[in-house]
Amino acid sequence: MEQNKPRTLRTITLEEHFATREFVQGPGHYLAGFGPLVDQLCDLGDGRIAAMDAAGIDMQILSLTAPGVEQLEPAEAITYARRINEQLAEAVRAHPGRFAGFATLPTSSPDVAAAELERTVRDYGFKGAMINGHTRGRYLDDSFFWPILERAAALQVPLYIHPTPPPPAVMEASYQGNYSQQVAFGLATGGWGWHIETALHVMRLILSGALDRYPELQIVIGHMGEVLPFMLPRIELSMPTTTTSLQHSIGEYLRTNLHFTFAGFNWTPMFQVLLDQVGVERIMFSADYPYMPMERALSFLQDLAISAEDRERIAHGNAEHLFKL
Repeated sequence: MEQNKPRTLRTITLEEHFATREFVQGPGHYLAGFGPLVDQLCDLGDGRIAAMDAAGIDMQILSLTAPGVEQLEPAEAITYARRINEQLAEAVRAHPGRFAGFATLPTSSPDVAAAELERTVRDYGFKGAMINGHTRGRYLDDSFFWPILERAAALQVPLYIHPTPPPPAVMEASYQGNYSQQVAFGLATGGWGWHIETALHVMRLILSGALDRYPELQIVIGHMGEVLPFMLPRIELSMPTTTTSLQHSIGEYLRTNLHFTFAGFNWTPMFQVLLDQVGVERIMFSADYPYMPMERALSFLQDLAISAEDRERIAHGNAEHLFKL
């Protein structure tokens, strides 16, 4: 009987990447040597859905893979962003129950980026935007970018801040050392720098007062909070409101304006720290496909020692609420 069938866990993943062939041949040229990976990134149809079915994933919110368009010349970024968004919109239209989209924005032209965000939300039903770190060494605390923040807040859609390699000067000063270039690159990216960069980006955004100016703005970050939950007690000790002149403590912004996903960080101690610092209402599921296996992420979620209600919130409920799914 239908009522006796075991109940399955609905799953929505939020840091799931794609690319277009044009992007791989241009800004994403570094991917060209990874044939199977490129094929997975560029598959916005039956192959991706089959992989989701096999892994037990119901929906992916798709975003352009790093490095995105943030490091391009403004005119080039505008052109790429519009074409990429149109291709993603086609995939979402073809599979509306399985895919949703984050816009790609030409952040080097903030007014254009704000308009593109509104266009993709209004015309395509996109759920927000993915911003890949700094824009040629400039971060979102710079009021130059605040038209994007203002528009996102007005549209009530989140911005997902994704890691990108540090600016070249930081790479040279902080990550080059008495080891190989391969080691330096790993240290500057997935082994350390990506996550420190993203945490710093969020801290700069908070300390600038942007979230006091746009209190409705919601930000999403991955990788169990990019070390911020672990550092939060020290951060608050070092930077109380008497120092920052902000309306709230740093932790209050993390619990009010920030949301956090797994994104390949499938380690219980890190999850526990995040849960203790921000609460289950701020945590959402993700796999970081195709860079990390969807099956591993789901197994990790299923094995967490949390209540069934909290597992449902993380797996889909929080995302449904935030993205109005």
